[in-house]
Amino acid sequence: MKVLVIEDDPTVGSFVKRGLEEQRWGVSLVTDGEEGERAALQEPFDVVILDMRLPGKSGLEVLSSLRAGGYEKPVLILTAQDAVDAKVSTLRAGADDYVTKPFAFEELLARVEALARRPRALVSPVLRVADLEVNRDTREVTRAGEPIELTPKEFAVLEYLIRHAGRVMSRTLITEYAWGYHFDPGTNIVDVVINHLRKKIDAKHARKLITTVRGVGYVVK
Repeated sequence: MKVLVIEDDPTVGSFVKRGLEEQRWGVSLVTDGEEGERAALQEPFDVVILDMRLPGKSGLEVLSSLRAGGYEKPVLILTAQDAVDAKVSTLRAGADDYVTKPFAFEELLARVEALARRPRALVSPVLRVADLEVNRDTREVTRAGEPIELTPKEFAVLEYLIRHAGRVMSRTLITEYAWGYHFDPGTNIVDVVINHLRKKIDAKHARKLITTVRGVGYVVK
């Protein structure tokens, strides 16, 4: 597998490059936004890891330009911004996932592996598990063809789980994605939202799609 890392911080860039190469992956490291965009278009990379703050061209500009040109390879964002609106803007611009700095390499590796395994069909804005559909563009949710009204937080949590369908996501990762910062570990905010989602998505159906993995987190499958 080949990974393109677009990161201007030499410490972070070399750390990511070395870690991925230890997994026996081919890694190209570029430190400029414009050069990174050219590299993405010239070589068949499996995944692009893109920093947001870059010289020459910002990460958001690179991402928007690539997607506007029909680039379909998975793009994972590295960002120091933990504000919800910043993360939402990158996802709407076409990012597949993001990791907030500072980060543990194990988490970055797990997310890159998940993106590399993702079938290309999931590039579509419509995500599906069984008869549940989530449209990331229109933010419409249906099950068995019936529309389901969700709050913004409920949608964010469901979209995150269905985007990682089959993979158990911890409460910490769900919280970071949907709320943009770390809650007190004792909070039950994720459990409350999951309970609401179960009532709206699973209550009327024999097949339950949202599963609790005790002591770990939640999975949609």
